[in-house]
Amino acid sequence: MAEPVIHILLADDHTIVRQGLKLILSAQTDLQVVGEAANGRQAVEMAAQLKPDIVLMDVAMPDMNGVEATKRIVTANQRAKVLVLSMHKEAVYVREILRAGARGYILKDAIDTELLNAIRSVARGDGYVSPAVSGALLQDYGQRSADPADSLSPREREGLGLIAEGKTNKEIATKLNLSVYTVDSHRSKIMEKLNLHSTGELVRFAIKNGLAD
Repeated sequence: MAEPVIHILLADDHTIVRQGLKLILSAQTDLQVVGEAANGRQAVEMAAQLKPDIVLMDVAMPDMNGVEATKRIVTANQRAKVLVLSMHKEAVYVREILRAGARGYILKDAIDTELLNAIRSVARGDGYVSPAVSGALLQDYGQRSADPADSLSPREREGLGLIAEGKTNKEIATKLNLSVYTVDSHRSKIMEKLNLHSTGELVRFAIKNGLAD
């Protein structure tokens, strides 16, 4: 009896990465790439349309990062399982996207067999974290005290990422479909929650905590 086919949506802003992944996955009889998204917002929209079994997700993408995209995908469709494929091995990236609902995390320099094993494992309902990052993740959980970033809402996190990119309140308002007044209010609340007092401090905090590229 043939294995059921696992339908996969690729979400990565680099065309050459998507092409390479598609080449690897297409060689497997039980894996089928059903779509490709070049940014987080596209990934959310395509996941809703295509209803894939697996979304192979990058963390750092334009027009909505992988953390926010993951949260929206798993909230809208609990059947879809997100497996992160990232170049970042720091625990902060792993922690943030697993908290958002991802079921696995592997590195882009992983060998083909690890990628295939991770996809099949997550598709079965299991979790998978690359051995290359699991040690750092365990150490982080063992040493970490309360994280100030935990106090931010998903929208505040997204806004902070845009602030760190140098966007003005007007640009952020347009991108998030909010009023300038609301964005200014978000900025004030973020600074109050984090006990920060300037845009420069916000930018440094966002970069340090993996909320900006």
